[in-house]
Amino acid sequence: MQDLNDMLYFAEVVERGGFAAAGRALGVPKSRLSRRVSDLEAHLGVRLLHRTTRKLSLTDVGEAYLRHCQAMRDSAQAAADTVAQVQTEPRGTVRVTCPVTLAHSVVSELIPQFLLSHPMVRVDMQVTNRVVNLVEEGVDVALRVRTTLDASGSMVVKRLDEGTQVLVASPAQLARQGVPVTLADLGALDTLAMSAADGRTTFQLISPDCREETVQHSPRYVADDLVSLKFAALAGIGVCWLPDYLCHAELADGRLVRVLPDWSTPRSVVYAVFPSRRGLSPAVRHLLDFLGEAVPGRAAVPECAEHTVRQAHDDSAQLASD
Repeated sequence: MQDLNDMLYFAEVVERGGFAAAGRALGVPKSRLSRRVSDLEAHLGVRLLHRTTRKLSLTDVGEAYLRHCQAMRDSAQAAADTVAQVQTEPRGTVRVTCPVTLAHSVVSELIPQFLLSHPMVRVDMQVTNRVVNLVEEGVDVALRVRTTLDASGSMVVKRLDEGTQVLVASPAQLARQGVPVTLADLGALDTLAMSAADGRTTFQLISPDCREETVQHSPRYVADDLVSLKFAALAGIGVCWLPDYLCHAELADGRLVRVLPDWSTPRSVVYAVFPSRRGLSPAVRHLLDFLGEAVPGRAAVPECAEHTVRQAHDDSAQLASD
């Protein structure tokens, strides 16, 4: 059987521009490298390199063969990295960014559990809705909530969960302004929103048979923070949409109730973004694995919303996700 080390030697010789440089990098005599590459060519029955006294150049078949040698070397290194990471106790600092509402409702409860399990790890979490450039700002993991996945060729995406928004109001408001039965009835209720152009905005709703409908309204209160809107809804100021993971407790104890409960809003995807699987420290990898186990199931969604994330599923097929 062919010695796979010969493939490594060939790749190093080509990438370093000669046998002498490759020999210094590998700690292998130049004469031995030359002989091993010659043996490789004899075994394959083709010439891989054009040799002159001044330089080396690849033949056409050598150029094609080089790509396979590089892939083999990278796979072997990745396998070694995997074993090393399993054997190494996670330690060091993991820098994370997380949206405000996801931090308040889900992640802030989970991070302490992770730290208790890994006493040599530190977490530096920045709670912000700002889109962070991971590479430029030295961030290891960014948690995000979007209706579709970020399609970035330089980033790796790990899907964690899916959620939806629900229309909610306080019992006091519904007692005062009436319980809506149809979409048209929403016009009689005060509403809340995160933004409003010229005083107007829209609710995007999905019917029980999965039809999408748009309802325009003039919100009584506008705030670009979902927690602020939740407090306003609890006070009876207006109807608003909230992520389901942000109002589980209030819905469970009756402080908020679903408005038009047979209707829903588009599903969102909760996911982690990180620069690369290769070279991840054990601490970062363990945090990603922990989130992958702990986050799913914290955002229940109705089945009829499935079609609203079909594009997200299509996008994710082009990304590397676990």
